[in-house]
Amino acid sequence: MFQESVQIPNNIWEEDSNISFDVEVKDTMNSYDFYIDLRNESEYGYANIFMFVNTTFPSGKTARDTVECILADKTGRWLGNGLGSIKDNHILFKENIRFPNSGTYTFEFEQGMREEKLNGIMDVGISLESHKRK
Repeated sequence: MFQESVQIPNNIWEEDSNISFDVEVKDTMNSYDFYIDLRNESEYGYANIFMFVNTTFPSGKTARDTVECILADKTGRWLGNGLGSIKDNHILFKENIRFPNSGTYTFEFEQGMREEKLNGIMDVGISLESHKRK
């Protein structure tokens, strides 16, 4: 249904540099899986990343989620796909969701790592995909 990514300038996600996506929703009947797409360099200094996801609904109502995305296992091996020093991560954020109203939803991402300049994050994006029943 929707996929978009934003490149982080110089691969440094600054604390006050939020990333937002406007998603036009017309279908309120079908269910979707919401993914966070992250691209990181192997020089990224952590095994995870915390983010705040601020959602603004078409009505103007807002919600805020704190999300931890695991990027490496306990041994330090990167979990994402890719060759060399760049890893792509497609991380399930919310599964089997329905949008309550049609209209424009805004999803704003804010890095929550308590670092003024977070090195090694290349892209942040979202994917909304039709829910696949198991």
